[in-house]
Amino acid sequence: MPGSAITRDEKASEVSTTVVAVPQLAYINAVPTLPYVGEAHPDSTTATLSDDKSESSSVEEKGGPIWEGYQEDEIPEKTQGHFVRNVRFQIFSLYRRLFGIVFITNMAIFIAAAVRGGTNTDANHLGLITIANLFVAILMRQAYVINAFFTVAMWTPRSWPLWARRIIGRVYSIGGIHSGAAVSGTIWLVLFAAKATQQFIHKDKITVPTITFTYIILVLLLSMIIFAYPRTRQRHHDTFEMVHRFSGWTAVALVWCLIFFLIKDYKPSGQSLGQAVVRAPPFWLVLIITCSIILPWLRLRKVPVESIVLSEHCVRFNFDYVNTQPGHFTRMSHSPLFEWHSFATISVPGQKGHSVIVSRAGDWTSEQIAEPPKKIWIRDVPTFGVVAVTPLFRRVVLVATGSGIAPIAPVVYAKKVPLQLLWVAPNVRKTFGDPLVDSLIEANPNAAIYDTRVHGKPDMVKLTYRLVKEFDAEAVVIISNEPLTRKVVYGMMSRGIPAFGAIWDS
Repeated sequence: MPGSAITRDEKASEVSTTVVAVPQLAYINAVPTLPYVGEAHPDSTTATLSDDKSESSSVEEKGGPIWEGYQEDEIPEKTQGHFVRNVRFQIFSLYRRLFGIVFITNMAIFIAAAVRGGTNTDANHLGLITIANLFVAILMRQAYVINAFFTVAMWTPRSWPLWARRIIGRVYSIGGIHSGAAVSGTIWLVLFAAKATQQFIHKDKITVPTITFTYIILVLLLSMIIFAYPRTRQRHHDTFEMVHRFSGWTAVALVWCLIFFLIKDYKPSGQSLGQAVVRAPPFWLVLIITCSIILPWLRLRKVPVESIVLSEHCVRFNFDYVNTQPGHFTRMSHSPLFEWHSFATISVPGQKGHSVIVSRAGDWTSEQIAEPPKKIWIRDVPTFGVVAVTPLFRRVVLVATGSGIAPIAPVVYAKKVPLQLLWVAPNVRKTFGDPLVDSLIEANPNAAIYDTRVHGKPDMVKLTYRLVKEFDAEAVVIISNEPLTRKVVYGMMSRGIPAFGAIWDS
């Protein structure tokens, strides 16, 4: 699912750290801190942090940090057998189940159409099914459609059973419908091409232009599927983006040509081409597809940005062109036609605009830190991502590593449900700055901020499980790198705790 760039270890020198703690509360790298002055959140533990604590305050005297001794915790065995839980939580994730439902349904119809024959399986009929699948695939990536799914999901009352809210909370898996429809549509196009070629050979309505456009579109769609394969996409992401964008645009333009010639081929005698076009369902489906693709680009604009370099590792961009909600992400670029980068937005209740944290994770992000921009291109509307599901649950542990705090922060500020924040990162204050750290502690005074420079890399499954039990949480939401996200989500789900994290499907 898109978000802020993943944190890397830096070569920065070690900095001194101080522990400020009260019983069951600890903040690493939390000096100086702001006294907590906000209204306490329901069911959350509150504490006033004195800013006159000396840097030599003893952890032992105050009871120790919340994670002290967690390595010795005994966590329960995973539920169900190894095979069953791997099938349930890894092989057949909801994303893949949605893909399977769409794909299997299409293939059942496909097989029936292939063996049945008759007038219902001529090229015109197959073309309609192909366009219908591509229609679904494209709309499932439309920002307004995604936001509509999330909005409906977030209407779910917290009084509903946990099992129901756990399923609804995976609304961000709707990308499985996109993938299933796209692959199915391409397979239908193969059958369409075969049938059209057969009819062309027998001089049955199909003409040369229809055949020509069909095979060109087929090559374009196959190239998009090849580069969208997860491993290929990860290794050659820039190429994937270029192929998906330009091949997609070209394919849509050629689909317009194809449907006009197909409609002309099947037009009843005595009916004008215009009448045939407006009465053909594929025309209206492709019209909606085209509008869906154009709409985000109509919202393309270059907006001013206030850049604040927090450290050699990250920069914070402040925007005032639009207000965002917790869970939103936005897309930014300096070359709109060639590359886009998605980042979580940080909104603060009562404050106009939003901010974005860009962490060093490659050439583009490094350039933003070295030479912060004064203006940047923005496309489309802010779109909901995985952390937007947090309010579905009564008590939640939010887990962030490094710059994964960016998507988590607005949820902490919003205080819609009782939260326990766990933020694991190196040199937290030196890297991200005092204002961000202090604001998070003020909003969530029971926050656990774990400095890996001081305490080393933790066992995230054990640490997360301890916080879940201490806080009596219903669910876990994590924003981290892909391997750690998968590990924590699986570690929680396999022990009966609902857990949600990005699925890297785009």
